Order: sequence, then structure tokens, then C-alpha cells
Amino acid sequence: MSPIFQLKEILEQKVAQYNCPEFIETDPISIPHAFSKKQDIEIAGLFAAILAWGNRKTIIKKCRELMQRMDNRPYEFIKYHQDSDLKQLLGFKHRTFQETDLLYFVAFLHHHYHHHDTLETAFLPDTPDARQSPNVGPHLRHFHCYFFSLPYAPLRTRKHVPTPARQSACKRLTMYLRWMVRHDEQGVDFGLWQNISPAQLVCPCDVHVVRTSLRLGLLQKEQVNWHAALSLTEQLKMLDPHDPVRYDFALFGMGLESRWGN
Repeated sequence: MSPIFQLKEILEQKVAQYNCPEFIETDPISIPHAFSKKQDIEIAGLFAAILAWGNRKTIIKKCRELMQRMDNRPYEFIKYHQDSDLKQLLGFKHRTFQETDLLYFVAFLHHHYHHHDTLETAFLPDTPDARQSPNVGPHLRHFHCYFFSLPYAPLRTRKHVPTPARQSACKRLTMYLRWMVRHDEQGVDFGLWQNISPAQLVCPCDVHVVRTSLRLGLLQKEQVNWHAALSLTEQLKMLDPHDPVRYDFALFGMGLESRWGN
């Protein structure tokens, strides 16, 4: 058996282990899974992804707190809140994400949902060529520019919404796109969006995924940036050109096992 097929066999086993309903409860994706309305899922998913750094139990706890502050109806709160309702959000904080950032996110989403019925359009570039890019780099650059297009966008909030234009790996946003775009029978990812192809997705890339990829020979350098994310995704496309990012389950899981010493 060739090395590439040996690697595929290993990764397929790990995908089967982690891409399952049991995975949901202990992952930030459990936050959008608490909802059934499309817009609630989009909003809860965006916040869960943006806040997804640090201890996973803490991430889930803080995300649940945020949903509670929105009366567990995020879309209704976002679209129809009065200024007085924003008091419910004051004092929220997760690591460096503070109430100033949260209030701008709410303002942007309020603006967006008054013009569109889905958050997918915020990630769709203006030109057909950009939309048909082999990867979602143009989609993320478009979202970044659009997100900060409101005249009162705080400078400090930019660190929470990365862009490939600055060579960020954009781990949390590529993870969010995986959630919204991918769909399979396991039901972990939602597959709500139809204008981005799973083949365009880029693998979420952090230090743990990079180290796992180095051990497997999928990457050659220990760097966490957009180039590394694209390089890793290209390697995964050799295993599955139509849905390469499903191997994110395997790389993430193997990274956890390494940290746990398993």
C-alpha cells in the first residue's frame, strides 16, 4: 500500500471517530445546534466560532451565557432589539473579546439582516470569478471589508475578524464556513449554505493541527498562517478533492489525543 493510501486509511478512521453526533456536545458547534431556525443557527454559529479560543468548556459556557443574554432568540434579538435591550449585553467578556466588540457585532448583524435574510451573502464576493475561486480566500477578504464598512467600526474589533489579506490562517472563520457549508449524514456540520462549495473550503489551521500535520507529512514547516492553511488543504484534496475539509475532524481529534497523551 502506498504511503498516501496508508495515510488516507488512518485519517478515514479518525474522521469516523470524531465526525459523529457524540462529538457535538463537547464542541462549540453545540451552540448553534441548540437552534432550528436558519438565522439563529447562523448567528449562534458565528459567535461560537469567533469566541472559540481557549478552554473548550469555558468557550461553551461563555457562548451559552451570550445566548441567554439574547433571550435564547439571537435572530429576533439582533433584528428587533431596542437600544434599551442592549443593556443585557453589557459586561460580557471572553478573554480579549469585550462588550465594545460584542456591541459592534450586534450592530453589524442588525444592519445585515435588515437587507438580507441569510448571513451567507456577507461571505459572497461581488464578482463571479471571485465566487468561483478554488478556495474561500476571496470570500473571507470580502467578509472582512464588509464587516468593517460601518462608519463606527471600532479599531480594536479588527483583531477578532481576521483576513487572508494579512496572512492570517483565519482558523475560526474557516471553521465557521465548514459548519455552514459542509453536509453529510452524520449531521455535525449544518450544510445550510449553497453558494459555496465544500471543495472551496480551507482547513481550519492552528498550532495543534499544524503539529499533527507535520507528524503525518502533510506539512513541512511549523507555521500557522494562510499559506500553511492552503498548503494543508491542497494535500487533503489529494485524498478527497470534493470535500477535503472533512479531514479536519481527524486532524483536530489527533491533536487532542496528542495533548491528552493518548
